[in-house]
Amino acid sequence: MPDKLEATHQFHFDQKFEERTILSKDGLKLNGVLFKAENSKGLIFYLHGNGGSLESIGGVAKTYTKLNYDVFILDYRGYGKSQGVISNEEDFFNDNQIAYNLLKKEYPEKDIVVLGYSIGSGMAAELASRNHPKMLILEAPYYNLTDLMKRKYSLVPTFILKYKFATNTYLKSCKIPIFIFHGMEDKSTFYTSSLKLKEEFKDKVKLISLEGQGHSGITENEKYQKELREILVQ
Repeated sequence: MPDKLEATHQFHFDQKFEERTILSKDGLKLNGVLFKAENSKGLIFYLHGNGGSLESIGGVAKTYTKLNYDVFILDYRGYGKSQGVISNEEDFFNDNQIAYNLLKKEYPEKDIVVLGYSIGSGMAAELASRNHPKMLILEAPYYNLTDLMKRKYSLVPTFILKYKFATNTYLKSCKIPIFIFHGMEDKSTFYTSSLKLKEEFKDKVKLISLEGQGHSGITENEKYQKELREILVQ
């Protein structure tokens, strides 16, 4: 559910930011924004959910810049000012990797945190599985999209699902600290998805449960912000 923006659209975020143009493998121009902290000690590479665009999503950056982390958010193909349309999983994965490689030229990888929210959590897990960031943070993740579809649309055969986003498979290759935040009242990706990941990966994953929290608004949750502060000072 992307929001499209004109190529000439001007952002007016109330903090320091730089627009970046990422050239995809097949020559498309993808739009991203790098939000700057006053005294940066690293980068949050943020993969957003399936709705909106940078215009509506960019506000989340303040939570992280206040903790002295720069934040990079890329609009996926067809979102915001990014060109093209998404036709397969590899589009997501390749575009994210190209952007990540460019940011690695500015930030030591040991200072990069990969963070994914909702649909972005599977992409974040995939990206972390083939790189070496400082840590991986997942907000409201799903076990994989096949599992999620079975829960939400039990009468639809899973073989028609075009995108697998197998978070559980990607985590097997992650050799870094993994933190999961999930609202216990989430009716979209379901809190039980994170319980399932925690059960499979046990000591590899730290699960922080957010009581009374739904799918949206995790970034503003007080417990999330408190735990995040402790995690990012590691």
